[in-house]
Order: sequence, then C-alpha cells, then structure tokens
Amino acid sequence: MASYCTTQGRARAEIVEKKSRFIVTVQHVETEEEALAFLDEIRTEHRMARHNVYAYVLRENGRVRYSDDGEPQKTAGMPTLEAIQHAGLTDVSVVVTRYFGGILLGTGGLVRAYTQATQAGIAAADIVSVSRCIDVLIEVPYSLYEQAQRLASQHGAQTVDADFAAQVALTFRMLDGTQEPFETALTELVRGQCPIIESDPYDAPFAVPGQADPSAPDAAPNLTRKEVFHARPGQSESTRYR
Repeated sequence: MASYCTTQGRARAEIVEKKSRFIVTVQHVETEEEALAFLDEIRTEHRMARHNVYAYVLRENGRVRYSDDGEPQKTAGMPTLEAIQHAGLTDVSVVVTRYFGGILLGTGGLVRAYTQATQAGIAAADIVSVSRCIDVLIEVPYSLYEQAQRLASQHGAQTVDADFAAQVALTFRMLDGTQEPFETALTELVRGQCPIIESDPYDAPFAVPGQADPSAPDAAPNLTRKEVFHARPGQSESTRYR
C-alpha cells in the first residue's frame, strides 16, 4: 500500500472577509456515510448560517464530491476541493460555513475567501502520513535495552511502548516489508533466547526516520498474530502461525 496523507480527528478555524465570517471545520472520514453524517452535524450546528459549503475526498472508490450550497457556481465548493487536493489529503471532509456580513464579495472574492478559509482549516489540522505497518514485540533483559533501542533506530523502527517489569517488553513499529533485517539483528542480540512476535500488517501513522513525525504512534492493535521463533545455534529455524 502506498503511503497517503490525511488528518486526525477534527480541526476548526475562522477567517473574516468584508464582515462575512467563514468558519471551516475539517474532519477525518473514511466512508461517504461518515462524510455525510459530518455534514449533517455541521448544518445542524450552524442552521442559521447562509451557506454550509462542503467538499470531501475519499480513498474509498476514489470518491470526490463538493457543493456550492447556494453560492455562485464554482466559487465555493470547487475552491474548497482544490485546496484539499493541493494539500495532498485524502479521507478528509471540509465544511466552510459562511455567515453573510452584508457586503457582496464578487466571484473572485468568494473564490479567494473559500480557498483561504480551507487553507486555514488544513493548517489547524493534525496531518499524518499513513502507511502499511507491522509491530515487532520482544522482551529483553535490562542489560540489552539500550542496544535494542539502537538497533531499532538503525533499522527504521519506532518505539511504540516499553513496559519495565522483570524484563523490558518492547513494542516497535515499522513499515511492512522492512522488518526481516531488524528481526535478524534482534535475534543475534538476544542469542535466540527471546521469541519475537510480529503483528499482522495494518494501516497507521508513520514518519520515516529523518523526517518530521506528524503524530504520536497510535495504540498497537490486538496481537493475536504471527509469532516468529528464531533458531538458537544448532537448532532449526521455524515460523509458527497462531
């Protein structure tokens, strides 16, 4: 799966143009049903507003939709959509609510206002890069904790969790398909004494090391997955699936 950018949760911003208030709300959505439910929610919240212009872009079936909601054709919904697309976002819905201030903005003024409002909402949003990831779990002695962390950094893995008990239980996140060298290095580090558990692939925010991390890692998924048993010296290597 190719990485893509989206937003987390909800964000809101506001601009004023010639006494008209433009309140933009940005929401992460994954289906058209979610996008329409979000639109209904904003319409209810701002039922006294003159316009609730919207646009959304979905990965699901490549669905793209927008509405001018009573503004002159292509002066509101299209600029909103183009601002989303220019930002490279998907699975996102934007509603720009306009409270009319009594002064007509004209065609060019409307395009600029809706574009700027959407850009302000996107700037306020928590933008993340989502990739196909896996989790690698291992328990190591305290004496090997720092070495395990260094190996993770060298192999492009992020530390999602560390539980300090009798041993240190570590959960690492990394891009799916890049884990084999890391698991081999971990096996050599612990001399085959500690089993490695590898999760099924799943979609999650992930920043490639060396780039800015746009978000903290999400909670790890349920780990009833694949357990990788690496051989000790003199033993055969096997992989067992639960």
